[in-house]
Amino acid sequence: MANTLQAKKRIRRNNRRAEINGARMSRIRSFIKKVETACTEGNKDEAQAALKNAQPEIARGVAKGVLHKNTAARKMSRLSKRVAAL
Repeated sequence: MANTLQAKKRIRRNNRRAEINGARMSRIRSFIKKVETACTEGNKDEAQAALKNAQPEIARGVAKGVLHKNTAARKMSRLSKRVAAL
């Protein structure tokens, strides 16, 4: 258990940030899933529209420090490759 005031405050802050970051990651996963389901169904127009919406969301995750930039690049690359293959 934390003893100092700073450590206690840090715990409170970490819990707040974990909640925010969790929501952010969940949102990113939802956007990615929309692209993947459209690809699975073979709907190219819907997949392209979903990809266009997902890319800025993934980039925002990098800017906010939730995703590593290489992870985001890999995810975007794989998604765009799948959409292009339709």
